[in-house]
Amino acid sequence: MANKLSTKQRRAARVRRSLKKVAGDRHRLSVHRSNANIYAQIIDDSKGHTLAAASTLDKEVKGNGGNVDAAVAVGKLVAERAAKAGVTDVVFDRGPFLFHGRVKAVADAARESGLKF
Repeated sequence: MANKLSTKQRRAARVRRSLKKVAGDRHRLSVHRSNANIYAQIIDDSKGHTLAAASTLDKEVKGNGGNVDAAVAVGKLVAERAAKAGVTDVVFDRGPFLFHGRVKAVADAARESGLKF
């Protein structure tokens, strides 16, 4: 029997499938958004390892995790940690979320802080 996936899981798989076509050997900047927090991590898909991560739960990020200002702080922090890990080129994985609001704020802040995508 076929495994039924939720709409959110199918959307995330569709986005990730299209990213694999254009990614090449670049790492993936994955963003997850909840109502209270936002998380970002840079993943090496060939090894299955997380190279750098940041979220609104980190001590360096202050304030409410459910707003755009906190998302900007997470984007800057993940870019700094990626630079320490030696990562400069990534592909942006928005997952099942629209590229709008907090997800876009993370992407823009990461670009301004030195990540290329």
